[in-house]
Amino acid sequence: MSDHSEPEDSAGTDPTKPVEVRRFGPSPVQPARPPDRQAAPAWSTRPPMASAGLVAGERRGLGSGAIVAVAVVAGIVSGSLSAAAVSNLLRDDAGTTPLAQTPTGTNVSHITIDESSAVINAVAKAMPAVVKISTGSGIGTGFIYDADGWILTNKHVVDGANQITVILADSRELSGRVYGIDSLTDLAIVKVDEGGLPTVTLGSSANLEQGQLAIAIGNPLGEFENTVTTGVISGLGRQIVAGDAAQTSAERLNNLIQTDAAINPGNSGGPLLDSAGQVIGVNTAVSQEAQGIGFAIPIDVARPIMDQAVRGQQLARPWIGVYYQPVTKQLAAERDLPVETGVLIDSNSERPAVFPDSPAAEAGLRAGDVIVGIDGASVDGDRDLAEHILPHQPGDTITMELLRDGQEIRVDVTLGTLPDSP
Repeated sequence: MSDHSEPEDSAGTDPTKPVEVRRFGPSPVQPARPPDRQAAPAWSTRPPMASAGLVAGERRGLGSGAIVAVAVVAGIVSGSLSAAAVSNLLRDDAGTTPLAQTPTGTNVSHITIDESSAVINAVAKAMPAVVKISTGSGIGTGFIYDADGWILTNKHVVDGANQITVILADSRELSGRVYGIDSLTDLAIVKVDEGGLPTVTLGSSANLEQGQLAIAIGNPLGEFENTVTTGVISGLGRQIVAGDAAQTSAERLNNLIQTDAAINPGNSGGPLLDSAGQVIGVNTAVSQEAQGIGFAIPIDVARPIMDQAVRGQQLARPWIGVYYQPVTKQLAAERDLPVETGVLIDSNSERPAVFPDSPAAEAGLRAGDVIVGIDGASVDGDRDLAEHILPHQPGDTITMELLRDGQEIRVDVTLGTLPDSP
């Protein structure tokens, strides 16, 4: 598809019939361009890269005097520890390009699809609330989500910082402090003592679709403030291994949004937007081995700790204390399971299926139990165990529906608090 659409010959146009004009360049009332000009494609024509399983990624905070960031390992463990693996929270309302009736002649109504206007409007909506975060040893990005000075960013941007300076979009500089660090993901809450601040609009990551527009805002290299890049949502539910620049430490991050919107050192903690200007993710990592492969934490994963901070509560994540794997047709056949959905509490030689002294252990859960429902809702490929658990608070009691030795049973489990190192 070229980036300029040729208007139809007015002599052959039915004045009563709407005409679709894709406006990526000159107004359709201008004369057609000479035939010897060739338009650039509207999107990259680079062929997709083959997946190689877990993608080696790198967190993108900017180290002082360096172009490649030195990342800090965050607090999520590998494997499918319930409530430590964020599952299937990645589909958001697909932002749609606005349609506007634009009359360009006396009798002809043209429907205009203007993607650049969608980006411009989305950026104008969110930009005032995007901030630059300086720690003296590094620079990153964040965004204000509550007018009383509450800011969300990446853990590796601020973890261990002795001082934090928050630079607003209007150039004001405020002193910030770390309110709390998330024990589940690479997220942190920063607080500044200022009211009446501009805020972003939070979207949802419950219904994201591959191919929908994605917009990133950040401070690449720490000097190009409020840079905007665009692309699409390339994938959902991605797993990566994120580490520092020297690859001396690494960890697995689960169920991320993948985007080809450019993410560079200094973008860490910045918002990933949809076409309506709503935040759908938090930019956190980028592949070292390829271009156009960046990753963001879904906003629905961040929302519980954002709310906790505004209420003045300590940041805490709910925890059951089991390792599990999703039940598939193949797994059901291999393990002779009575169902083909749910999650199987499972172990290996390196770890137990149920953590000692955990909420699961206290409730009597066992290796081999298949969890098929929570509070009457099914646990399946559409809603994994972690998705059911994540909206709850530590101390909440849930009812699990289990299959054990061919029998259906119900077990009440009182959720605990996810430890930093379970």
